[in-house]
Amino acid sequence: MLEASSGFGTWGLYGVGVDQGSGRVRVVIAEDSVLLREGLTRLLTDLGHEVVAGVGDGEALVETVAKFAAEGALPDVVVADVRMPPTHTDEGVRAAVRLRKEHPGLGVLVLSQYVEEQYATELLAGSSRGVGYLLKDRVAEVREFVDAVVRVAGGGTALDPEVVQQLLGRSRQQDVLANLTPREREVLGLMAEGRTNSAIAKALVVSDGAVEKHISNIFLKLGLSPSDGDHRRVLAVLTYLKS
Repeated sequence: MLEASSGFGTWGLYGVGVDQGSGRVRVVIAEDSVLLREGLTRLLTDLGHEVVAGVGDGEALVETVAKFAAEGALPDVVVADVRMPPTHTDEGVRAAVRLRKEHPGLGVLVLSQYVEEQYATELLAGSSRGVGYLLKDRVAEVREFVDAVVRVAGGGTALDPEVVQQLLGRSRQQDVLANLTPREREVLGLMAEGRTNSAIAKALVVSDGAVEKHISNIFLKLGLSPSDGDHRRVLAVLTYLKS
């Protein structure tokens, strides 16, 4: 589970890691919008950092970093949009995940229009050192954005509060379901298929009473009280489907 550490500027960004101080950071920017790419370059250079390359798609990003690495001049950090050409779906984040595997010392900061849990989880898998995931709205706060770039370049972490909230919420859901026994998970899965208690009993070759007991245990472990009435079954299924 993620742990939130020291607050980060006026955003309340969650950040942990190395403080680069006033040292210059070498950056590669991957953003298909030329206007935004040039804007980010200006922000960073005006505050004393060096943008060594700017590219417009994921493939070019991987190739550019590989070229610098071959020359013994690996950049400190990559700033990449999640969605880039040709399909504008996940090219940017796929390139970022690949770069983290191929160049463990490279910091990766991903920018996204919205929180996309799958991509954030994949990016953070294995290690949260030298990684960041920010919403694009945060770029408007110039100093805080540049500080996030510097922090990630130094091996630290910079996560948007909305990203943290959603990932922690997902972790809590998974933790709750982990308390269910294998049989209870089977019963909950059949409930999610819309089966009645009798149908569940028939499928599992057990008595109706056994099914009712399993369902009562499921409600208890999921924190669904009798006051929730008939909605408990719906709420239990929703928790299962969101896990």
